[in-house]
Order: sequence, then structure tokens, then C-alpha cells
Amino acid sequence: MNALTLPDIAAQASRQALPLEWVGMCGIALPVLLDGQRIAAKADAGVSLNDGEARGIHMSRLYLALEMLEQQNLTPALLRRLLQRFLDSHEGLAHNAYLRLHLDLLLKRPALVSPLAGWKSYPLSIEARLKNAMFHVELKIQVPYSSTCPCSAALSRQLIQQQFIEDFADQPLQHAEILAWLGSAQGIVATPHSQRSHAELHLRLDDFLDELPLIAVIDDAENALGTAVQTAVKRADEQAFALANGQNLMFCEDAARRLNLALRRSPGINACQLRVVHAESLHAHDAVAHSQWNWES
Repeated sequence: MNALTLPDIAAQASRQALPLEWVGMCGIALPVLLDGQRIAAKADAGVSLNDGEARGIHMSRLYLALEMLEQQNLTPALLRRLLQRFLDSHEGLAHNAYLRLHLDLLLKRPALVSPLAGWKSYPLSIEARLKNAMFHVELKIQVPYSSTCPCSAALSRQLIQQQFIEDFADQPLQHAEILAWLGSAQGIVATPHSQRSHAELHLRLDDFLDELPLIAVIDDAENALGTAVQTAVKRADEQAFALANGQNLMFCEDAARRLNLALRRSPGINACQLRVVHAESLHAHDAVAHSQWNWES
């Protein structure tokens, strides 16, 4: 008995001839090799369906091509080869290819003072497209940090001044008494509010980079913001962090401007769109600021 040929429904003609801009799969689980780390990721992979007469694309060919990401370190050159494979496997059907990767980049970060270190996770998306023979890569990176409100700090200082006047009115000032007062809860009657904040960076890269500038971008952002959140700490690190916050007061507007200027100087970036979010501890809503340069939709 002869084996039956399995039907290829996707190769049949479409009943409604119409090209489609994007066809593919979303949320494909796979490991990605990035800077020597094997990281769990989710991929969205697709191509355009330019042949409006075709019923569909060959999704399994896209899926199998993604194995390249398991075997080779993730670079712009690898992304371009992968997209070209998408197109080669859909010759006559597709003109454009797309890939988006979602993952968490793990970086080991040192403590501020002590010899401790710990891992910090940075949510990351990498989007590559080969469209009309033009290759582009974009990054989306989320960077957490701490922000202390300048207004709250000024109001707290004023309350401390008022308490000092009340406690030492018409008294001779003694160094030891003042020192004890400054170290007591009675003296420091108010503290400014701080909040865990984050920056959402959307970056378009130069077309011919050899490497993805992930760590460089994160370092530039954290240096510009000045108060990156910590991992493992001792009391000395916590005190150093309190000092850094006290000397680094900023509104969300300040953070957005700092990042804008810093990322303009980052090599390999030709356009930027950013959003900062300060998750208010005073309010039940967030403070948000947007900024961009050289960005066109």
C-alpha cells in the first residue's frame, strides 16, 4: 500500500487574494546565547505575505530557523542572517522579515562600599527587521533606580529647622548637645520621600554595529541617574546609598533630561525615545516624563 502524501493546505490558493503585512508566531520559548549567558527568551517571528494569492506562510520554517539563536552569540550580524533565512525559506512569498526577542538580562553589580555583589535583572526587548532590503535593530531596556523628591527634601529641612528653633530657643548652643540632637529622632523630625523608579529606553541602533551595546547603555543610564537600585548590601552600603540619594534629588523631569543628554553621547545609538516613571510614595499615582531625539515614527 502506497503512503499517502500529506496535504499542504498553506500551498493552496487563497480564496480572497490580499497581501498581508505580517504573518508569524508570537511567544515562542527558546534559549538565547548572549554574552556567554544562555538566557530564556520569548520570540515573535514573522514575515510579510506579499503574494496575495498564497493561502499562508510556512511557519515551521521560521521556527526551525530560530535554532541559530541557541548556537551563536547574539549580535546584529546574527540577527541579519536569521532574517535573511526567513526570507530565503519564503522566496516568492515574502519581501520583509521581522523578529522580536523578550528576555531579562542578568548583570552582576557590586555594592557601593562593601565587597558584596549581586545579580540585577533588566527587562529587555530586541527588535530586528529586514524591510525593503534595509536592516534595522531597536532595543527596549528598562533600568530601575531610586529617586528622592526635591520638594519633599526642602519641606523636611524646613521642619528640622523649626524643631531646632523650638528645642534650642534662648539656650546657649553646646556642641555635644547639638550633635546628640542631630542623631536623635527628636531632631530629625521629617525625612523626604523616595521612590523606586524606572526608565524605559527605546533605542535605534546604527546599522553596522558589531555588538549589541547592552551593558554600555545600561551603564550610561545608571551613571546619568546616579542612584541605581542595589542588590546585596551591608549597613555601610545602605548608608552610602542614603547619602547618594540625599545628594541626588530629582524630579522625573530631571531624570528624563539627564538620560536624554547621556544617551546622545552613547556610541552606536542614532535615535532615542525614553519614558521615566517615578512610582510616587506620596501619591497613589505616578509621575511620568517623556523625551526623545532624532526619532521619527
